[in-house]
Amino acid sequence: MLQVRNLTITHKKDLRRILENFHFVLNPGDKAVMIGEEGNGKSTLLKWIYSPELVESYVDAEGERICTGERLGYLPQELPAEDKEKSVYEFFCAEPAFWEQEPKTLSLLAKNLQISPDFYYREQRMESLSGGEKVKVQMARILIAQPTVLLLDEPSNDIDIETLEWLERLILESKQAVLYISHDETLIERTANVVIHLEQLRRKTVSRYTVSRMSYGEYMSQRSARFRNQEQAALNEKRQEKIRLEKFRRIQQQVEHAQNAISRQDPHGGRLLKKKMKAVKSMEKRYDREAADMVQMPEEEEAIFLKFGQDINIPSGKVILDFTLPQLFSQRDGGDDAERRMLAENVALKIRGQEKICMIGRNGAGKTTLLKLIAEELLKRQDIRAAYMPQNYEELLDLNLNPVEYLAETGDKEEVTRIRTYLGSMKYTADEMSHPIAELSGGQKAKILLLKMSLSGADVLILDEPTRNFSPLSNPVIREVLAEYHGVIISISHDRKYIREVCDVIYRLSESGLERVYLSAATRD
Repeated sequence: MLQVRNLTITHKKDLRRILENFHFVLNPGDKAVMIGEEGNGKSTLLKWIYSPELVESYVDAEGERICTGERLGYLPQELPAEDKEKSVYEFFCAEPAFWEQEPKTLSLLAKNLQISPDFYYREQRMESLSGGEKVKVQMARILIAQPTVLLLDEPSNDIDIETLEWLERLILESKQAVLYISHDETLIERTANVVIHLEQLRRKTVSRYTVSRMSYGEYMSQRSARFRNQEQAALNEKRQEKIRLEKFRRIQQQVEHAQNAISRQDPHGGRLLKKKMKAVKSMEKRYDREAADMVQMPEEEEAIFLKFGQDINIPSGKVILDFTLPQLFSQRDGGDDAERRMLAENVALKIRGQEKICMIGRNGAGKTTLLKLIAEELLKRQDIRAAYMPQNYEELLDLNLNPVEYLAETGDKEEVTRIRTYLGSMKYTADEMSHPIAELSGGQKAKILLLKMSLSGADVLILDEPTRNFSPLSNPVIREVLAEYHGVIISISHDRKYIREVCDVIYRLSESGLERVYLSAATRD
């Protein structure tokens, strides 16, 4: 059993309270998902549970962590810097239990993770692996150590659909307790039996958490019903209060009018009016007490707001892309061991009109490499306005700038004011707008790139895993905005809801090139 008692976490830089008096018990059999908007402290809480030392540099944390006898397996959101320079083999060698495994056990794990059995012994640098391969390698090393509790920060990021299905089975069938963060709504809906919801209310000045031992679908349904009932009760009491106040004001005005009109020669009448005024004052105090006890309107952390220009309209017959590539090679830089291996042959992709396409395929198939080549071609074009969102945000973001500085082109007062308004609609606080981008969460960085795309008026969006860092609460907004977008979308995604709700055409990349597939085959539903 893993237990957290009376945990309060405060951000050192802006003294924002991320979490207050948090209590939670993770029991055997629990499959607990942690949800909340970007920057609400989910990863910080998971790091603290694994090792409080990991967060000492940027937050103050006070509370009790009890995990006696438990072996914790932790998957970080990003590969630690000290592991990036290691080869895959060196990375596995750092786990003592690796040397105790039988070849049959390692082979079975490799099969489940859709990697080759010799992957454990590769000299390729960890940093040069694809995003999905990094997740798979880290998951393999964690499972080799046989932990009793799994702490997983975004395990669904970047992994292919086949591995997502394996991850679902792992969580569901695991004997270990599992506490995880994910933005994949399908994964959450199918696996979670406990929901931990972290919220920041009133412009992130008040923190709130909810722990519900039920499925995600049940939690969201009950939460919506509770909010509707509370809102209706609050509105009813507001109407009753208005009626009472109108009655009170009439009585008060009548008594005050009588006081002003009474003759000094009628002392008996004056005493009666004093009693009436005392009763009016007593009534006023009672109404004040009742108003304080009234049902309040529900406080809910609002979803982000984002939109693209309505004037974007690609002609249906316009050829946006006519791309052919005889051979697709990896673009990885492995230092002295640089390798260029062929990933696919006879790659061809033609896009016209307002198509929204998605490329899927196994990790390491070359999807990101292919998308970069497509982006290079489209970004040079003068007849379209293309914008690119890479898988690694740092390829475009200047981490030393704050969000306002990065988004501003002229820096004049009117532009800065407009940008701060836009950032506010994306749920940035004034303090976060002034923080260096390096200090922001992955989701907050993704918001900056999406906002830059929106401001650019782009009519072609090139998106590598666009929903990977958005919360289950923001993702429906992102999907709706992209589904209603009147331009072209060329994307990579393993998000099954994104594929179903946004994309018109789906291609699977394999060694033989791009093959058009049907929706059901792509999402395995």
